[in-house]
Amino acid sequence: MTRRFAQVDVFSALGTAGNPVAVVLDAGGPEPVTEDQMAAFARWTNLSETTFVFPPDDPAADYRLRIFTPGGELPFAGHPTLGSAHAWLTSGGRPKGEDIVQECGVGLVRIRRAGARLSFAAPPLRRSGPVDAETVARVVAALGVAPDEVVAAEWVDNGPEWMVLQVGSGERVLEVTPDVPALGDLKVGLLGLYDSGDVFAEVRAFVPGIGVPEDPVTGSLNAGIAKWLRATGQAPEDYVAAQGGAIGRAGRVHVHDDGRDIWVGGDTATVIEGTVAL
Repeated sequence: MTRRFAQVDVFSALGTAGNPVAVVLDAGGPEPVTEDQMAAFARWTNLSETTFVFPPDDPAADYRLRIFTPGGELPFAGHPTLGSAHAWLTSGGRPKGEDIVQECGVGLVRIRRAGARLSFAAPPLRRSGPVDAETVARVVAALGVAPDEVVAAEWVDNGPEWMVLQVGSGERVLEVTPDVPALGDLKVGLLGLYDSGDVFAEVRAFVPGIGVPEDPVTGSLNAGIAKWLRATGQAPEDYVAAQGGAIGRAGRVHVHDDGRDIWVGGDTATVIEGTVAL
């Protein structure tokens, strides 16, 4: 069956400097895409995520989203949320209310529009707190970071089971040359803060266990980091995080804390549009 398709670049205004997501629209209907088809197509696109847009089950939602990596399904992910909302809107989708409401594995996620920029409300953390010493030692060895460089190591699990390792500066984050296979199934974020400039934080993400050695720009990780930074008083109400510089991208994640929700957003642009036979 032929279905509408878009490939959307997320977290960049340049179109090819952020993180692409493949979006299959019309995944429901009289012949819904099966789980096996979704998994196979996600392996074939070989992007960090491929999404499938279905009619919602929850009457409060505008659509239901399923998110696949080359290695399996995720209950939530950030850049696929924004890219899929962009594709849904571009294809004629109209939200029921002021915000777009996405139904996915973690429940309902709100998405806001501000010009060309979309932002999602960061979901609650499912796991938080310090990472155990044995796991930290494994991650430090894999990243080639000295133990005394570690400022903090925290769980920031908001669907994907992220942990974040904070080092002394944004510059140090970009210098790291990891042994990615040594991380195994761990989902590891690397964070460093800058002393000055337009960019507040530098972020990298490593997820070899789902077939993504280094993710270019990661909404869910940045959302988890933002929740933790707010709780520890390390971040201003508004800041920009950079990600992807180590692998030739120029992603920019815009974070806004309105006192109730943390909004994680960025620019989105359709790069490929057409149909796919599934």
